[in-house]
Amino acid sequence: MTIQTVSGTIDKEQLGRTYIHEHLNIDLSGPKKDSDANLDNIDSIVEEIEYLKSIGVDSIVEVTNIGMGRNISKLEEVWKKTKMNIVASTGYYKEPFYPVEVYDLDYSELAKIMISEINKGIKYTETKAHVIGEVGTSKDTITHAELKVLKAAAFTHRETGHPIFTHTSLGTMALEQLELFKKEKVNISKVLIGHLDLNCDKEYHLRIADCGCYLGFDTIGKTKYEKDENRIKYIKYLIERGHIDQIVLSQDMTRKSHLKKGGGIGYSYLMEKFIPKAISMGISKEEIEHIMIENPKRLLDV
Repeated sequence: MTIQTVSGTIDKEQLGRTYIHEHLNIDLSGPKKDSDANLDNIDSIVEEIEYLKSIGVDSIVEVTNIGMGRNISKLEEVWKKTKMNIVASTGYYKEPFYPVEVYDLDYSELAKIMISEINKGIKYTETKAHVIGEVGTSKDTITHAELKVLKAAAFTHRETGHPIFTHTSLGTMALEQLELFKKEKVNISKVLIGHLDLNCDKEYHLRIADCGCYLGFDTIGKTKYEKDENRIKYIKYLIERGHIDQIVLSQDMTRKSHLKKGGGIGYSYLMEKFIPKAISMGISKEEIEHIMIENPKRLLDV
């Protein structure tokens, strides 16, 4: 089967090592009232992605969607200069970051927009979205508008078969998201619940994993929320309980200050810092390769 990228269609075997949840150009600065949340340093990003590719990463799933400052021309520029496979996304994020159409249209009309971006192309470009995401919920609640978007995402999935990637605020509402998707007849094996490394709880993770979805340990390096040593312990626990096929990794870079030139960890942190630490704590190189290569390939295959 094939996967849509910014550069066109590729075979799933070409994905290689994949960062499953990233942003290469995102602007959340308006609602956040913080210019640091406008990640638009393309030259610095290109430099980091070139280096990331040189150390063995082949693909990035870019989950910036409608209302988040998505800019396909910027993604095309990154691809042309780095040749990194970039998978684009459709959908709507979470409150308070929605464009006005989320409030004006019903869920089926929102789904039509997403379906068009998958089947025909993202507005004004030839790039087709491959992922429905990131679609999210607020901390400890799902607002009326967020519920509408999740239903639209489910509708889009049913029509296209493409995977759904979610955002959970600090890892909350994952089970509620899954319950909604089950009611909406979504194939749960094509759902990635994001940011579960921000809510490290063994029983919580097991209840989610037992539903058959993917679990995103995708804010790696954001140690003010959770130490990476703890992330590794919880990944090890899931592996021990038989859930290695459901784990995916990424960093979720969203700010200028996350870049190396901004004083941050940079996109290479996962490869250069986290993975060596995980191996030193008992996760095998073979298990890491399975998580980084086989799991994204299976999730993204439609």
